[in-house]
Amino acid sequence: MSVFRLIFNILWFVLGGFVMGLLWWLVGLLCFISIIGIPFGRSCFVIGEMAFWPFGQDAVNRRYVNRYDDIGTGTLGTLGNVVWFLLFGIWLALGHLGHAIVCFISIIGIPFGIQHLKLAMLSLAPIGKTVVARRAMIN
Repeated sequence: MSVFRLIFNILWFVLGGFVMGLLWWLVGLLCFISIIGIPFGRSCFVIGEMAFWPFGQDAVNRRYVNRYDDIGTGTLGTLGNVVWFLLFGIWLALGHLGHAIVCFISIIGIPFGIQHLKLAMLSLAPIGKTVVARRAMIN
């Protein structure tokens, strides 16, 4: 199964994942300009890494991983997601959506389009989420 993930991740990286991962990292650098943007920037780098190699990874609520609430999973996290959505989230989501539409044109690109849709949904509200390996979620 890991051989298929590797092949899909390499194809993904060449066919659009590189561009979107760089966009996530660029937004992360922009967030680091201000002090209050540092948590957003940190999230951008984590999700940007997922945008480079999405197969075999999933974004889940940190509440389910840590088994307790933290600042990102509560009310402040919701407020942060609203600010994120207005400043950066909508633009990253549109980028992933555009890539998804292009991928869905061919039958071979459908798995890549699904990954772009997953990342588009994540880009709308990433605060309070963490990236985990898919096999770790099964245990």
